[in-house]
Amino acid sequence: MAVFSSERLLPCSPPRKTLRRRRHPAAAALRLALSPPLPLRWRLAVIGAQRPPSSQATVLSPSPSSPDDLIIALAKSRETEALAFDCYQKARAQPGFRPQKQTLNALARCLLKCRQWDAVWALAEDLRAMGVFPDGPACARLVRGCIKARKFKLAEALLGAFLSDGSTAAVPAVAAAMAAFNKLHMYSTTARVHAQARAAGAPPDPAAFCAAMDAHRRLGDPDQVLALFLELESAGGLTARAYAVLCDALGRSGRAFEALRRFREMAERGFPPDAAAYSSLIGAFAMAKEAEIAEDLFQEARAGGLAADPGLFLRLVLMHVETGALDKTLAAVRAMRELDLRVSDCVFSAVVNGHAKKLGLRAAVRAFEELTAMGCAPGQVGYASAVGVYARLGLLPAAEALFQEMTGRGFDRCVVAYATMISAYGKAGKLREAGRLLAAMKEKGCEPNAWVYNALIDAHGRAGDLRRVERLWKEMRRRRVAADRVSYTAMIGAYARAGELGACARLYEELRLSGAALDRAVAGIMVGVFARGGRVDELVRLLQEAKAEGLRLDERLHGSAVCALRDAGLEAQARWLQQSFPVSR
Repeated sequence: MAVFSSERLLPCSPPRKTLRRRRHPAAAALRLALSPPLPLRWRLAVIGAQRPPSSQATVLSPSPSSPDDLIIALAKSRETEALAFDCYQKARAQPGFRPQKQTLNALARCLLKCRQWDAVWALAEDLRAMGVFPDGPACARLVRGCIKARKFKLAEALLGAFLSDGSTAAVPAVAAAMAAFNKLHMYSTTARVHAQARAAGAPPDPAAFCAAMDAHRRLGDPDQVLALFLELESAGGLTARAYAVLCDALGRSGRAFEALRRFREMAERGFPPDAAAYSSLIGAFAMAKEAEIAEDLFQEARAGGLAADPGLFLRLVLMHVETGALDKTLAAVRAMRELDLRVSDCVFSAVVNGHAKKLGLRAAVRAFEELTAMGCAPGQVGYASAVGVYARLGLLPAAEALFQEMTGRGFDRCVVAYATMISAYGKAGKLREAGRLLAAMKEKGCEPNAWVYNALIDAHGRAGDLRRVERLWKEMRRRRVAADRVSYTAMIGAYARAGELGACARLYEELRLSGAALDRAVAGIMVGVFARGGRVDELVRLLQEAKAEGLRLDERLHGSAVCALRDAGLEAQARWLQQSFPVSR
């Protein structure tokens, strides 16, 4: 009988593998290199020896001779850049260590890349203490990176360190900081940094002055912009950017002719204007309604090939709308097409709405058709404006076709267009189509507003569907859509047609308690309600309130009120009404 034992089985068992933690060969080398006991050359030699062969081309240089070389080498390598600041701190503890500019440049780049903000704080304190700074571009990059990361106190600490020693690196750092603050719309901070730099005796820098001028322009202080411009002019550092900021600031403040004088001076001094300068100046004269000068400047810019700013054409179109020269709006659009510029939705809608406002709805239709014939494609606002024009003219099929085209192009969440079509359906008595459009509006995630509910309530109220009216009113309250005076007028009118006089009086009191002013529509309905219900006291109070607010009643309502008072035997009140209220015809 064979005897089996564990001693005979053990040699046949597979050997058990022990899991061991693998370490990157460079990690042990770096720890060895950074440990204090070994001299610097030996530590670097160990690093070079223990690197994997495949990475020998990207390792540190074989035996750097100083801590600066080691720090720079660590910062250059992606694998070791996180250890560069540790090495700098160990070297900083050694007596007599003073980093070179190249070392600080490498550290600044490395710390920004790794976002080691605590290390940047420590570096800022060391820079102030040692009086050694990176070069100008590195300082600018360091400050700009801190502001971009919203580390504003750190950026101010760095600027304070640069300005405290009068370093030449402070000039590009201040300019970079001011430009970064302007980009974040922190214009007051930009002005404060510029004042701090001037107090520290920093030399005048055109880039910093332009950033400060731009900040004061945004703050609405054209006098300070002009003062800074004159100071820069006395220092001999004028640039085309300084002239452009000054002209824009003067134009925005209503000093268009002074801006034009500086604009001509800029060209005389050899600074050629650009398209933005022309656009700003034309906008200034358009705002001043100096149409002839604005048109001359436009023709000058066009002749020079500098009329490529779409904002310029928008200013021209708005100016022509204000002055009533509607034919010139279409001429401006033709010029845009000739210059191969895209006609924006703002320009398109401004032309259509301008024709509707100044020349009437038919002219707006002709303008819309002419714009589309030019190949201009309307956007959401342009489509909504045209749909509104067709709906107000009663051309419901044209409005429907345009609305379908609008939604087919992806503009299917425009509340104004939906409200316009629902209102048009309601006025035409097409309540089923209006309800379907409301459902489609909700399905698209477009929240109905008071305009939509007002149109539906009025339409169903005229149709006598009081149940639907009440359901819409409750839905309006549930969705927390604020009811306005038109909403109450539509509800009171619906209840008045149904003979619900008590509900009319309740809603009227609710309207008056909300602080809304009395208008002729509500007053007219309530005069009829109180007269039919024999509520003479409330009728007299309504008439007194109407007189106090300067409201005039038309002939029909005036006669209804007089008859109601006489039927109640109140001849004195009837005579008071006839004497106190002039009749509007």
